[in-house]
Amino acid sequence: MKKTIGILGGMGPMATADLFRKIIEGTKAVCDNEHIRVYIDSDAAIPDRTAAILHGGIDPVPEMSTALRHLEACGADCILMACNTAHYFLPRLQALTETPILDMPAITAKRCGELYPGRRAAVLATTGTLDTGLYSRALEREGVPFLLPDEAQRAELMRFIYDVVKASKPLAPEAENWGRLLDGLRQRGADYFILACTELPILANALGDPGPFIDPTKELAREAILFCGYPLKEE
Repeated sequence: MKKTIGILGGMGPMATADLFRKIIEGTKAVCDNEHIRVYIDSDAAIPDRTAAILHGGIDPVPEMSTALRHLEACGADCILMACNTAHYFLPRLQALTETPILDMPAITAKRCGELYPGRRAAVLATTGTLDTGLYSRALEREGVPFLLPDEAQRAELMRFIYDVVKASKPLAPEAENWGRLLDGLRQRGADYFILACTELPILANALGDPGPFIDPTKELAREAILFCGYPLKEE
């Protein structure tokens, strides 16, 4: 019997829609009936994860657990979170449910080793995600070489994420700034880029830099499709 997906979303809404779209695009299906049943709770009331981690902001877990209960009630067989930083709270959430919550950083790190063996990744993420070490630990476990943005590059990433994508600003004017950031990381030894914030694939797809990029949202969608017993669309 094939399984279903629950998306614990709203972090942010556009990233939630992007994950859902990638599940649809990644599934080998010739008609509507061959797609996976997906339940989505896009709970935009979940407090900001970076603020909670870095600045003592409101704990997001109580609101996240409410969305989790909704997805359980629907009958989801696995849970996905459309937010990298939210994975800092995954152990607390997993303790609340027997439904497996798929671990996006772990899934992504494994794919980095498969796709780019021996090459160095640059991790692009919010300051909260970088400071938690979520990706650093996952990449180290898989033996993947990596580097992290410096302070100026982190500030620019936060601007892209919060002041551009989350704020629904036009993306095209940012092409030069985005290219400058990536070139700076290439000069430091980056061979490819992990888009470890769910807003960044939206930016990268719009601005057209060749990267190469690893999109954790796409890798999470891919793993969820396989978990549910559905075939992957050939890439």
